Amino acid sequence: MMTLALQIQFVVLNWQVYQFTHDYLSLGLLGLFEAIPAVGLALFGGFVSDRNDRRKILVIIMGLQTLLSLALLGISIYYERSAGISTAIPFYVIMFFVGLLRAFYSPAQFPLMTQLVPREAYANSSAWNSTFWHIGVVVGSACGGLMLGYLGATVTYSTVIVMLVIAFIQIVRIPPQKVNPVKVGESMGQSIRQGINFVFSNQMIFGAMLLDLIAVLFGGATAMLPVFASEILHVGEKGFGFLRAAPFIGSVLMALYMTKHPPMKSAGKKLTCVAGFSVCMIAFALSSNFYLSMAILALSGAFDNVSVVIRSTIVQYFTPDDMRGRVSSVSTMFISSSNEIGAFESGSAAKLIGLVPSVIAGGIIAITSVGASMVFLPKLRELDLDKEHRAL
Repeated sequence: MMTLALQIQFVVLNWQVYQFTHDYLSLGLLGLFEAIPAVGLALFGGFVSDRNDRRKILVIIMGLQTLLSLALLGISIYYERSAGISTAIPFYVIMFFVGLLRAFYSPAQFPLMTQLVPREAYANSSAWNSTFWHIGVVVGSACGGLMLGYLGATVTYSTVIVMLVIAFIQIVRIPPQKVNPVKVGESMGQSIRQGINFVFSNQMIFGAMLLDLIAVLFGGATAMLPVFASEILHVGEKGFGFLRAAPFIGSVLMALYMTKHPPMKSAGKKLTCVAGFSVCMIAFALSSNFYLSMAILALSGAFDNVSVVIRSTIVQYFTPDDMRGRVSSVSTMFISSSNEIGAFESGSAAKLIGLVPSVIAGGIIAITSVGASMVFLPKLRELDLDKEHRAL
């Protein structure tokens, strides 16, 4: 419910900002304003997660997120009633606070899921978790554009708030969880450094995170979808909603397949699917047909979700419970916020060298990184999660 709500909200917010500014960079700035606090405070968020009840952290964050959405509704109503206002600054401020909450949400959410699931079900639960998340994104992306087109921003933002309240109630219903014992005399700085050192010393975790970071940072094109929808494919806000949903349709189909056939055997080699994702982004940039573009985006989502499930399973298998928050915080810096920083990179590159050339160049960089990882990270290349599973 939270994913569904925030996806609808982001679709409307993205479209409004571009209509106000008609500037590629403005879309990138939305991501940057969210990424700065999410990255800057992620390590502290991991420290807090490992020393507190993660369920309680999520309850607080969900309540604050609902208040932010209420503020966004108020801003939108004010803009509708005040002619001539075109500044996007209030939207950037909201995204900054959303990023602030994400710095604490991500390091608590993933470890909480791991606490609720038995170890032998990690791979299967990762696939189901990915399925539900992507269903929320698919429905949210499509509904966001359709609701904006037919009902307007006020009704859409109001619906988002109702969904967030439902999500808040569900989080409250989760029983309180145990808190890991604190090492006597360990400072916050020592605790954070321990988490960072663990990630960088584990070639499987570090390599999987690094691959996704480069792919999303340079190889993605989703931040520029409003421009593709408006100026290249000419499909308006409704078409934009479907384009936003297309990658996640492919992701859902792949995730459902992986609930029965998890990518455990030769998992390291299967991470080369990141290259398939990047090839799809290049093909999307060259397409001028709406339906072909949707199909390409759907295929990119399928490739992307294989790496998502493999990475999350790797982190679950190789991370001790008392360090899951700090490791998840590093993952937030590597992966979660790479979407927002990637959005800024996409907007900046599009402004400097043009929309289509920027996507093609980014895709080439991402493909090259996959080849390099297979050469220089042998432990990741040879990783077989099926053997790890049998060793339980």
